[in-house]
Amino acid sequence: MNKQIYQHSFRQKALAALLFCVLFWGFSFISIKITVEVFPPMSLGMLRFAIALGFLFLLKLKLAPHEKLNVKDIPMLFFAGLFGVFFYFFFQNIGITLVSASESSIAIGSIPILAMIADWLEGKITSKKNTEIPASEIGVRQWLGAFISIAGVWLVAGVSLAISGSILGYMYMSGAALSWVTYSLITRKLFARCSRIYIVFWQSAAGLICFIPFSLREISGWGIPDITVIAHLLFLGICCSALGFFFYAQALKNLGISVCAIFINMIPVVTVIFGFFILGERLSPLQWLGAALVISGVYLAMQSREKSKLKSKPEDKG
Repeated sequence: MNKQIYQHSFRQKALAALLFCVLFWGFSFISIKITVEVFPPMSLGMLRFAIALGFLFLLKLKLAPHEKLNVKDIPMLFFAGLFGVFFYFFFQNIGITLVSASESSIAIGSIPILAMIADWLEGKITSKKNTEIPASEIGVRQWLGAFISIAGVWLVAGVSLAISGSILGYMYMSGAALSWVTYSLITRKLFARCSRIYIVFWQSAAGLICFIPFSLREISGWGIPDITVIAHLLFLGICCSALGFFFYAQALKNLGISVCAIFINMIPVVTVIFGFFILGERLSPLQWLGAALVISGVYLAMQSREKSKLKSKPEDKG
């Protein structure tokens, strides 16, 4: 009974962490829109992760001061930082300049399906190599929840069926989606032997290193930031890059790739709601319907996950 309560507590904390991620990343589009006017895309990526690394260093001193970098972890930490930090923001920042923001949302909205397919395939491969490890089970409700949430993203973004952007732009946004899925798969493998702060700190360091050469070429395009820009830059660095990745790692460890990926589709909903209250943007009835569909899809996927855990519980050995 105590073990069940303990697991439920961890699950609730993971859901709360994921909710903070969605709130931070949903508002980040407004902050990016403001700061990118002063700092070019790659420079913005470098600055926000430099701030994030400083904050994570202080957090690491408090949570895991004696955990040193292990040489055998370097390849996985580097590739996680390369895909989740550098490639994701590289593809996203360029892709958004080539297609509309609404069409960009659709590409990012495909992450849950890509993540579930990758999770299922990896589970099949792992179970063949080690028969004691069962393949990942993704129920019909979870697939249905993912597709419902994607339909909701379409409506929230206000996208028509007409394709207006360049093919190259869609390729860049697809690259961003695939990069995030790859990052999630790599990060999951590190949980068996590393703490969350260790993983996120060294991933951020790897991503920052990748940004530096590109940002140096943009220095001539830097503007002079005012207090508002600095405030948004600090928010991007501390809340979105440091705490966002830290909380996402907690959620990924306790909820799995599929559920975390489906939750990402809440980001456009949060963005339009912030736009409604902060920027005074009007929302159409279809956008409100889309928001309801996204929330329903996430809820359906979570219910599917919960039932799957309950079915497997009698087999657990305590």
